[in-house]
Order: sequence, then C-alpha cells, then structure tokens
Amino acid sequence: MARVAFSPSGLVGEIDDDTTVLDAARRLGVDLDSVCGGRQICQRCEVEIDGERVLACTKRVDDDLTVHVPATSQVHRPVVRKDLDIEVFELDPRFTLHYVERSDSLTAALADQHGLEGATVAPWVGPIDADTATIAVESTSDGPLVVAAWPGYEGAAYGLAIDIGSTTVAGHLCDLTTGEVLASTGLMNPQIRFGDDLMSRISYVMMNPGSEAELTAAIRGALAELVTELLDSTGSAANRVLDVVLVANPVMHHIALGYDPVPLGMAPFTLHTDQPVRGRAGELDLDLPNACFYMGPCIAGHVGADTAAAILAEGPHRHDHVQVLVDVGTNAEIVLGSRQRQFAASSPTGPAFEGAQITGGQRATSGAIERVRIDRTSLEPRFRVIGSELWSDEPGFVESLPTVGVTGICGSGIIEVVAEMYLAGVIDTDGTILGANAEQTHRVIARDRTYFYVLHDDPDSPLVITQNDVRAIQLAKAALRAGIDLLVEHAGGPDITDIRLAGAFGTHINPVHALVLGLVPDCPVEGVRSVGNAAGVGAVQALLSAAARQEMEEAVNGVVRIETATEPRFQELFVAAMAFPHAEAPSPHLATVVDLPHRPSPEASQPRRRRRSRR
Repeated sequence: MARVAFSPSGLVGEIDDDTTVLDAARRLGVDLDSVCGGRQICQRCEVEIDGERVLACTKRVDDDLTVHVPATSQVHRPVVRKDLDIEVFELDPRFTLHYVERSDSLTAALADQHGLEGATVAPWVGPIDADTATIAVESTSDGPLVVAAWPGYEGAAYGLAIDIGSTTVAGHLCDLTTGEVLASTGLMNPQIRFGDDLMSRISYVMMNPGSEAELTAAIRGALAELVTELLDSTGSAANRVLDVVLVANPVMHHIALGYDPVPLGMAPFTLHTDQPVRGRAGELDLDLPNACFYMGPCIAGHVGADTAAAILAEGPHRHDHVQVLVDVGTNAEIVLGSRQRQFAASSPTGPAFEGAQITGGQRATSGAIERVRIDRTSLEPRFRVIGSELWSDEPGFVESLPTVGVTGICGSGIIEVVAEMYLAGVIDTDGTILGANAEQTHRVIARDRTYFYVLHDDPDSPLVITQNDVRAIQLAKAALRAGIDLLVEHAGGPDITDIRLAGAFGTHINPVHALVLGLVPDCPVEGVRSVGNAAGVGAVQALLSAAARQEMEEAVNGVVRIETATEPRFQELFVAAMAFPHAEAPSPHLATVVDLPHRPSPEASQPRRRRRSRR
C-alpha cells in the first residue's frame, strides 16, 4: 500500500501497489480526464510527478506519491476565452467521450471497460460495426445516455452557441471536451426584408395571415447557413455536434421555434412560454443527426433568452453592489439589481441608434462615420470612418478611405455627433439646433424654419445632421433612460456606480458621450463600460457548463418583471429624459471630465414654456 495525494484537489488515499495513477484517481474521485480508458491513445491524463510530466494511465504506484493534475488534464477545468470577453468559469461538460473495444453492446462496453453502469441508448443511435468505437455519453437526471457513437477513436465532440438577434445572427463552434472556441461567425438576419424592427415583423404577420411560417423558414435557413459555415471553416463533421444552445429576444425566440409572435405585439405581451425549450436539432431544420437543442428561458414579453444569457455572463445576481446591464438595440433590454434582487424591463428605443430614420444613417459597414469630435470654438468637425485608421483632419485621410468613400453615419457616430453638438453649443439642452451659430460658421445652415449642421461638406454628397435627426436620437435615448430610471425607482433609488453596455451597438458607445446624452444615469465615468456580446458569452457558458445553465435558469426565476408599456410613471420619466443630459437629474460625475454647457434653471425656463403653450 502507498499513500497517494493529488493536488489541487487535496484528495489523499491508500492505494495498492502496481495500481495505475489513473485508476487511483478514479477511486479517490479526482477530476482527471481520460477518453481512451487507459489505453494510451488520448494523451489526456497527463500529470506531474516529481517535476516530470507523465501519463497517469502508464505510471504505476510503487511508493508514496504526490500527483499534480494540471488544468488541461481536468474535466471541470477553468476556462478563459479572451476573444469573447469570457471571464473565468468552470467547464462542467454534460457530455463525456469513452473509447471502447468491440463488445456485445455499447452499454456493455461502457460497463465493462469504463465502469459506467446503467447507461441507456438514445433511439437515434445505431449499431457500430467496428472493432473499436468512441461513445458520447450525456449525463442526465435519468442516468447516463448514449447520444452518439463513432467508429475508431475520436478525441473531440462539438457544440454550437447561437445568439439570434433581430439584425444579426452570431454563432460559436466549441469543443465540448476542452471548452475551446474553435470558430465564430455571423450573418445578417434575413428577416430584415419583413421589417427593420421587431414590431414591424409582428405587423407583417398580422397583416399577412399564415406568414409566420415564412418568417420561421427564413430564420431557420439562416441558422442552417451559419452552422454550415462554422463546420466548414474548421473541417468538423456535422455528426460530431452534440448540443446547440440558442438565445434570442422573445420575438425571434417565438419565430425560430414556430410559435405565433402576434401576442407579443399587444398588451399584455403574452409569451407562449417563458421556460427553456429543448428538442432535437432536426426540429429546427438543422442537419445535425446527433444533436439536441436548448433554447434559453425568456423573462418577460420583451425581455428574452438573450437577456437571460447576458445576466449569466455579467452576473448582477452575483454582486453585492447594484449593476445596470443594458443591451442597446431597436428594443433595449435593461436589468438592474444585485445579489439581493434583480429587476428587468424593455424600452422601445426604435431603430435610430442603428442608423434608421437618420439623414445619411446606415449600418456599421465600410465607409460609415463612427467617431466624431467638434471644436468648441470654431465648431469644425473631425471624424473617423470605418475602414480607415485616420481622422478626417490628418494627412492622408482621403487616400486612406475605403473604396466606397464616406457613405453615411452609423449608430456610434450618431451618438457622438449629437453629444458633440451639445458640448459645442450647436444644440441646446432641449435639443434645438441654435440658429445664432449660423453667423459664426458655415456649418450651421437654415432650412425652412429649422437649422441643420454640416458634418461632411463633400460638394457631391454632403452629410448633414438635421433637427429631425436630433429629435430621433432624443426620443430613443429618452425611452432608454426612462426605462432605467423606472427600474431605479422600483429598486428603491440605489446609487449607481456600475453600468454595462452590451450588444454589438453597446460595444462601440463612448462612455462619456453616453453620459453627455443622458443615455444612462450619471455615475463615475469609469463605471460605464462596454461588455461586448454578453448574450453570446452567456450562450457559450451555458453550452460548456451544466452548472452555468442551471445558474441562468435560477437567476431568471428570481427576476422581477416590470412592463414599461403599462407603467404610468414611465411617461413622466420619458419627458424628463428628453433633455440633454436630463431635465432634472444633475450630472456631478460627468462635470468632472467635460465642461457642460450652462443649463437654465427650471424657474427661469418655466415662463418660456408657458408662453409657447399659449401660442
């Protein structure tokens, strides 16, 4: 007998001499990976003994040993995916692979060669006519379930995490055994042809009975295209995909699953289901013969599984301080709370933040203005364009432009130009473009009874910001801010020091400009940060970790749903939020980093509002 101690688990036991270290680890319950069952094929059971790396399946116990199991050899290893901004979390795979030699049956082979008793075989798994095979086993509440079997040795199985957005569909192909993200890609949601925003797509279904099948076919076709692209980019076989995790806003959730989305277009915005949905991948028209799918749970009529995944990724329920998590899009989803309680709501921001309804507005593609600065004295602008690293006033800018030139302005550019116009005094607190500036600069020009600002004075195709453009941004930002303020009130008015902007658009918002516009409540500037595609990160975590998936479901169950459309207070908050940065709330934190224009006091401005109303 010898004493064998394992680190970092701290497990220790007396082990018979000549026992392999792999068998010793199994007897003591040590987290040590092995697909081949000790046949020296998979090379996954590498451990460190006396400073040397050896395979646990070949090293035999002949004396007292201290065995270090590195993270790469652990089944439940910590995972960090910096390319997706995934924080450290523990890989907790629902699937394991087992290499077996020919036996009477797959279940008999698992029992005899891996000690895995009581396994059953899924009905879609056929017999294997080969001397050796790799068996994929899912851990279920009913016991081990054989979900796939392949001839010979296979060292990896795959899963897909997909975020179905109203504008884009993003997917990640992951190795379920190592947690590695093998490939990521995205494509435009083809449902855009039925309407830019979610409500227009619901309206399409309302006006065209039976057309929901058309929308479902469109998104499922996009999913199939996305899956094919991910598999082809890595040379992975479709029959090795075992799991697909999907997250989506409620409308996309319903359409992808084939549910009627019309009830989401009118109060009380009833969900078909708010529970996770599970099924075979083929039910979503995905040609993945061994895969099941999992659609995450929805929270409310306009707060969906994508928000549930974002909660998992950013963890407001794991913190003692209050966090505000906002996914900025055509419909902004907002979560506010801490470990004690979380609140969620959605606000109808509309498509202005994505370039729609804006003069010269466009999506964030090559040629779009994405960054803007305006000189406080001369009112001259400078900007950067997607596809060029130079500012417009730098030498070589014109030559550095993409072949399409300057084509328009995208969402982040719209946020910045309106914020800069306010800071430079081109517009006032009420959002009015001030005609007095026309005497100072050729950039401010009269048009009918209003004025516009010339951002790019190309003689062939000038790009201007009109009064209507400013109003569109005011309406969008007021809806978002009012939603946040409503949740703040429901939470009892806590101090806000942690604001996280998620989503493809949120990633590119400058925190200072977000505060200048009043998109979010005033707080320390360093407390406002972009967190990327939080929904996609959460989907990957739910794919790679059974514990994370359970955490997401439990977190969603504890969220208090607030419906902005039926809250009388929302309209009052909306009106106050129309001003820059806000009609009532002060901005002491913002004032420490920028010089804010003078704002007239409510007492001074009140008579002016009354005179206007009489006229």
